[in-house]
Amino acid sequence: MIREGKQLLITAAVVVAAFTAVIALSAYVEGARPKLPPEYADSDLSLEGKRLKGYALGSEGMLADWYWIQSLQYLGGKFVDSKDENIDIGDLRSLNPRLLYPYLDNATDLDPKFYAAYSYGAIVLPAIDTQNAIDLTEKGIRNNPDKWRLHQYLGYIYWRQKDYEKAAQTYEAGARVAGSPPFMREMAAAMRAKGGSREVARAVYRQLIAESEDEQSKRNAQLRLSQLAAEEELEAVNGLLTSTRAAGRCPAKLSEIFPQLTKITLSEDADFRIDRSNSLVDPTGVPYSLDPETCKAFLGKESKVPRSAE
Repeated sequence: MIREGKQLLITAAVVVAAFTAVIALSAYVEGARPKLPPEYADSDLSLEGKRLKGYALGSEGMLADWYWIQSLQYLGGKFVDSKDENIDIGDLRSLNPRLLYPYLDNATDLDPKFYAAYSYGAIVLPAIDTQNAIDLTEKGIRNNPDKWRLHQYLGYIYWRQKDYEKAAQTYEAGARVAGSPPFMREMAAAMRAKGGSREVARAVYRQLIAESEDEQSKRNAQLRLSQLAAEEELEAVNGLLTSTRAAGRCPAKLSEIFPQLTKITLSEDADFRIDRSNSLVDPTGVPYSLDPETCKAFLGKESKVPRSAE
């Protein structure tokens, strides 16, 4: 028994050492290869760890963690290297992050219960490849049938696609999982009644903030809430500007329409925000800008609100 135990430890050590060596060699090859144009910069994964499943002698969890960390660093690096100052978090295809799904797929093949990888992929992948997002989340549901939140994430993906009936069915499936909260059934009804409304969008993102277990998903959802608020505010402001221009002139600055803004009721009794310099500001505290030629307000250059809100 002692001899067999030693052999098992030696074999495990050899597997781990070999995997480590392959990773180091891959890193060297990546560093030594010639500079390629951005669209060709990502090579295919040099090592698919999921092929080691069943042969890693209990090291699958460690390998899964490695792919998980790589996925986070990979996408983070894409943001850092991007020259675009206004990246739309709802559409990350311009970053060409085509290896994100393979990283997450490897991680979840090695550890089918890796919930954080599923939830991260469900929130981020729809902005890159919707089918990849659906495939990964459905995989998570198959491997974790007791996790109702994965149904919530899949419902979110279908909602983004404006497939409200499919989203409703997915929320209903999640509502049947033991321990699921009442809002899953409520969301199913809301999807069928008014899936495309701003009201439902707010509910979806607030639930993601409340239920998500990773901070990146929460930050993305918070940005989306700020986007929805900015959309509503700009609609109201530009409606007033159109009326003012039709009456003969465009205001020189937005403060001229403040008296009229006090008569407008925003959703959920929200208020317009005015900073100390008497400027109308967006949800991130940056003043809205005014184009005197078109007489339209828009997000300021420094705004952190996603640009698709304009």
